[in-house]
Amino acid sequence: MISRIWHGWTTPENADRYEQLLRTEILPEIASRGIAGYLGAHLLRKENDAEVEFVTILWFKSLDSVRAFMGEDYETAHVPPQAQAVLSRFDDRSRHYDVLLEP
Repeated sequence: MISRIWHGWTTPENADRYEQLLRTEILPEIASRGIAGYLGAHLLRKENDAEVEFVTILWFKSLDSVRAFMGEDYETAHVPPQAQAVLSRFDDRSRHYDVLLEP
């Protein structure tokens, strides 16, 4: 199994809007593609003084599944324009890890 991890940050004022985009548009759109080997996502949020950090963790059966999602340059971050509009900064690349232990 592969864990695809990505970070993005918003201002406190944009945090709820970004979370809604993820919950109602971005993550459901990914799920609706029917990508073979896509297993779902986790969404994390951390409030800081000046900004709010979001972490998305997408789960895939293999790197081939990740490539089916993103293409050959699979480390490229998937950040749709509506997300870019409310993010103050974000990772340009996603990181991928082999999952060695699951709950």
